[in-house]
Amino acid sequence: MRAQTKLFSCLATFSLSAFSAAHAESGLASYYGYGKAGKGELTCAHRTRPFGSVLKVSYSGRTIQCRVNDRGPFIRGRIVDLSVPAARALGMMSAGVVRVSVE
Repeated sequence: MRAQTKLFSCLATFSLSAFSAAHAESGLASYYGYGKAGKGELTCAHRTRPFGSVLKVSYSGRTIQCRVNDRGPFIRGRIVDLSVPAARALGMMSAGVVRVSVE
């Protein structure tokens, strides 16, 4: 009976980690100076995440939370487009395109 409990515990842990890993991605991010956001809002464009969902975007030791309000980016290899305020908060303005992780 004890072995079954351990097995179930391992399977539950594995399935939860697989579920959370399915929503995490890493790739290139860029920023755009136009969009539907109000001034100063931390927003982003993502191809598949639902509008209004909040993403954690990390780069170079900084993490921000931004709201999906647009579709994109439509350039191969890029996974998210950030608003100018979001890019500024991440510290990526001078680089333009950087590798980020998104959760």
